[in-house]
Amino acid sequence: MTNILIHGLGQNESSWDLVKGELEKKNIKVEVPNLFTLIKDNSSDYTTLFHEFTDYCNQFDGKVNLCGLSLGGILALQYAKEFPNKVHSLILIATPYQIPKFLFKIQNLIFCFMPKRIFNKMGVLKSDFISLVNSMSNLEIAKDLDKIKCKSLILCGIKDKSNLESSKLLNEHISNSVFKTVSNSSHEVNVDQPIELSDSIYQFWRK
Repeated sequence: MTNILIHGLGQNESSWDLVKGELEKKNIKVEVPNLFTLIKDNSSDYTTLFHEFTDYCNQFDGKVNLCGLSLGGILALQYAKEFPNKVHSLILIATPYQIPKFLFKIQNLIFCFMPKRIFNKMGVLKSDFISLVNSMSNLEIAKDLDKIKCKSLILCGIKDKSNLESSKLLNEHISNSVFKTVSNSSHEVNVDQPIELSDSIYQFWRK
């Protein structure tokens, strides 16, 4: 069984370092791709990203356990819909039920004024990052949630007000799912509470 941790939009694979370290202490091996590296030589849009993510997951023999935060959760969710026989379990962290279009517009405006060095740290060009965000505005995340049959854990930081309701809706519409909040954490649970998160992941996977 391959365990995959998938980072969020404003992160890279290093955002999982502390969680990965805690899991490895428990003899849990994980794979942590850099999403921006997957599309480095291709067009920077969501469709391309999902295609490359699909190829990445399909390279592993057998089933996978997917754990994604925000954008990572969106990718994991779509993969589980399209390849249900490939996914053993699903962990969705701070994953939106639907794209908040107004918030996306505000965020994109902010991104336009951010210095290039911030995007370089994530391993992506500023123009490619903005292009990816724009391409996600019409995603229908809540569509076909009834196709998710694997056991699922839905997590959200208790301070992440914008995603708490989304997490509850995902829990309501995904069968065989459990919803939990993470204490003293906002959106980036893997950064804010890596020990508590790693324990939740470990407990869920060991079942």
